[in-house]
Amino acid sequence: MSDTRPPQVLPSRKPTQNLERYSEADIPTERGMLRTVVFRDRRNGREHIAMVVGDVAKEGVPVRVHSECLTSEVFGSLKCDCRQQLDRALDFITQGGCGVVLYLRQEGRGIGLGNKIKAYALQSKGYDTYEANRQLGFADDLRSYDIAAEMLRSLDVRSVDLITNNPLKIAGLVEEGMPVRRRIPSRTEHNPHNVGYLKTKRERTGHLIELFAEEDTEAKAG
Repeated sequence: MSDTRPPQVLPSRKPTQNLERYSEADIPTERGMLRTVVFRDRRNGREHIAMVVGDVAKEGVPVRVHSECLTSEVFGSLKCDCRQQLDRALDFITQGGCGVVLYLRQEGRGIGLGNKIKAYALQSKGYDTYEANRQLGFADDLRSYDIAAEMLRSLDVRSVDLITNNPLKIAGLVEEGMPVRRRIPSRTEHNPHNVGYLKTKRERTGHLIELFAEEDTEAKAG
């Protein structure tokens, strides 16, 4: 069940000069035609993508703000649930005929691919995902959502129904002036390789993750 709440509204913000709407085209995919819009961050040259379905110039647009995860999405790593979340968000907007998936180039919660693999090596020695980042000298999460909010404004989105388990994404968009009307849970299945990672996110940073099989087992035992 989704969380429904009044829109969180802040005064609209003027576009900055940080974001360039660089190119766009319709791309045929296994899910149908997706309007693909590439944005370029002038501060660092990084390119981010919006996958758009239907008319999104309105209130309550289903939106997933998704950070790049090469290991999962390309190579099939089972250490996280990123690929499942991306796939299910794309399914949601294509089946519903409306929505946006923003694909942000923020690998490893912002630390980059090489450092992410270093963190994985530390995790194999017993550190959790946040402890590993700190051992490398990074904060728990270096991602920001200013570019995400600007991308949505460029697409004329007025408010969003955010597909997420992460309260920080909701707060990040609202802080950047993009109202969040409600949350749509991003449900995925866990496996023996990522269940500890998911539990850590839930316990340490308040992710709203439901681990169905685990909870069913605990209920039966109780």
